[in-house]
Amino acid sequence: MPEHREEPWFFDKDRAALLVIDMQKDFVDECAIMEVAMARHRIPAMRRVINACRVAGVPVIYTRHVLSDRFEVSPLETAYQPKLKVTGMREGSEGIEIVPELIPLPNETVITKHRYDAFHDTQLETVLRNIRGAGQVDTVIIIGTVTSICCESTARGAFMRDYK
Repeated sequence: MPEHREEPWFFDKDRAALLVIDMQKDFVDECAIMEVAMARHRIPAMRRVINACRVAGVPVIYTRHVLSDRFEVSPLETAYQPKLKVTGMREGSEGIEIVPELIPLPNETVITKHRYDAFHDTQLETVLRNIRGAGQVDTVIIIGTVTSICCESTARGAFMRDYK
């Protein structure tokens, strides 16, 4: 007979990965095209989470939202925010780089995404399924910006793929 638990699952650091969502200059820097001022204020807390995960051996995976000058990779996003048709989060620009305070280590993965959900048409699922050995990651910790858009979309994407 299976053991009854009050909680639906428990946290096992050996089966987890940390996702750092879109902490890039075009979102975080003061006066940036897509500035989210609160993201700057959360950097110290995020740095503590990242460092704790690194110490605990939890893989840290970064995402960055990138748009193209060659064609619209996210046409509805640019329709709602026309300025993004010509500026902000452009391929090859400094604005897509992760802020220096949270810079990835050389061995950490950075996933380029073009939509709010970091799973949509990216390598994220493949990376998660293999970064600790085949099928080992079953839990994602999500930090970053923008909580109500990219973080939430990625969390929903993770849930739909049965990640805790």
